[in-house]
Amino acid sequence: MKNFRFLFIPIILTISACGWFKKPPEIGKVLSEHFKNKIYKDFDTVAYDSVFVKTMSEVSENFINPKTIKSFYVSNKDEPKLVTKFYTNGNLDSLVNFLQNSTVHGINPKIFKTEEIKSLLQELGANKFKTVDESYPVIAKLEILSANAYLNYTNFLKFGVVNPRNIFSRYYIKVKRPDSAGMINLLGSESMIDTLRAVQPRSEQYKALQQAYLNASAEDEKRILLLNMERFRWKMPEMGENFVQVNIPDFKLTWFDKTDTVITMKVCVGGKREAGYEDKMKAFAKSGNLDDKPKNHETPLLFSKINSIQANPIWNIPVSIAQSEIYWMARKDPYYLSNSNIQVYYKDKLIGEPDTINWNKYSRDKLPFKFKQGSGGGNALGKFKFIFDNSSSIYLHDTNNKNGFNLTNRAISHGCVRIEKPLEFAEKLVGDGNTYDKLRAEVDLPPIDSTHIKWYKKRMAAKADTTKSFQLKPAWFGPKKAVPLIITYITAWSQNDRIEYRPDIYGMDEKLWTAMKKFR
Repeated sequence: MKNFRFLFIPIILTISACGWFKKPPEIGKVLSEHFKNKIYKDFDTVAYDSVFVKTMSEVSENFINPKTIKSFYVSNKDEPKLVTKFYTNGNLDSLVNFLQNSTVHGINPKIFKTEEIKSLLQELGANKFKTVDESYPVIAKLEILSANAYLNYTNFLKFGVVNPRNIFSRYYIKVKRPDSAGMINLLGSESMIDTLRAVQPRSEQYKALQQAYLNASAEDEKRILLLNMERFRWKMPEMGENFVQVNIPDFKLTWFDKTDTVITMKVCVGGKREAGYEDKMKAFAKSGNLDDKPKNHETPLLFSKINSIQANPIWNIPVSIAQSEIYWMARKDPYYLSNSNIQVYYKDKLIGEPDTINWNKYSRDKLPFKFKQGSGGGNALGKFKFIFDNSSSIYLHDTNNKNGFNLTNRAISHGCVRIEKPLEFAEKLVGDGNTYDKLRAEVDLPPIDSTHIKWYKKRMAAKADTTKSFQLKPAWFGPKKAVPLIITYITAWSQNDRIEYRPDIYGMDEKLWTAMKKFR
């Protein structure tokens, strides 16, 4: 009897190897129970995998993140994870609803293949497959298109439709973008509906623009609102509740403390680049002639922190300005440099008499000189310079030309930002009465605190003493705390329960509109 019993062991092993006792995969169990349909108990993972691979190859050609999606399924043995987890609980139906409603964000549902996903859901839900093999193409395509739509929808709302750093040459703000690890985590999430709800933009500015977009009828207005909704979707650096914003189209600086405005003032920003700039740059690249080089003084968009204040600043004149302006002025007027308090350096050595330089000997594209304008009333930077780290040598500063603040279009600088109320801005930055009085004294203003009058008078006496040589030099002051600064570009926003609109002075709306064309 024992010997007879052992004869069954190889037989059982053989039957097991043939798959007789093989359990259906999870998708088979889920669909079999949901539809009360036994065909899904015959779900063959090998046969399905073949269909899945072929379908992925056919439909993923135009995906935004095909490698990430393929990587997810490779690591999960091509299992239909989304259909398994989210079909029977209605999450895939909810996905379709969110996709159809993407119009409220100015996005076209067609880009997600919404109708095709909806049709596949209906085909699967009809439960009319005669054999399980007939379901494989439907499940595979539903799985892949849903994964792609799910990722794209969440990425668009959480990070924006486009990456501004790929569009604008002077966009230096490091916006956060979706990464493969985050997307794979999304595909592996346990609740699709929770994710879809969580990514809805919640800022008050976005909601106000969205409401105005849904109420607007004029196409031009809807376009501007849509573009600025996109800007508010971009994942900006963390600025905290206390920060300074310069909005270029508004020509305004605003210091925010939570929702309150600490101070606001007019600014002058960089002038718009020349018309036909791209074509002219191509011509310049070929000729190398500075006469062919078009002007571009647009202020870059950036994020940094204001870390120091310089009273009575020295202006290190950029090479581009020296070539395009200083050179010609010096040739025209031999006393221009000394009258403008501009020092000239040759190999880092000061030239004592710059008015004697024979400018006819030098071509402006190979000037061997450096130029610096000394501290004082005629300095182009005025009495204050506000410094923050950036790669474009940009800063906020005072100006000796106050008339610019009376202009409607204040895009008139060489790129830096001139501010209307530098003294008030400096006071807010230092945040300390003693330091502020010292700063005032550097620019010949009496102290606020009467106990500081004595040393203020002493300084003024030294300056007025004609028997001694008093040289005005830059003085440095540190803010109480480094203050975040963002120079941005917004042409529509909510203020006092109404939408404010500003002209697209740099043509950035046009570029963004073109980039978003395929998503509208």
